[in-house]
Amino acid sequence: MELWITLAALFAAALLAGLFGWLGARKPDPARGPRLAPYRFLMLLFAAVVLMMVVHLVNLAGFHTGRGGSGGLGQ
Repeated sequence: MELWITLAALFAAALLAGLFGWLGARKPDPARGPRLAPYRFLMLLFAAVVLMMVVHLVNLAGFHTGRGGSGGLGQ
């Protein structure tokens, strides 16, 4: 994935994680009925995507983050 695609995905996932975190933290409104979307789960899902995009950015910068290496700069 190219750098600009990774940055766009990182920005979108962070925005959605924040939005779902805010929606999940609101007080329930019994007059409107139950919430039909699992906002906290969606927040955690997009937070995990943010973490993966940050690791991908580190890999794009030239650092090796996977298994089978000593870490640090890739060869």
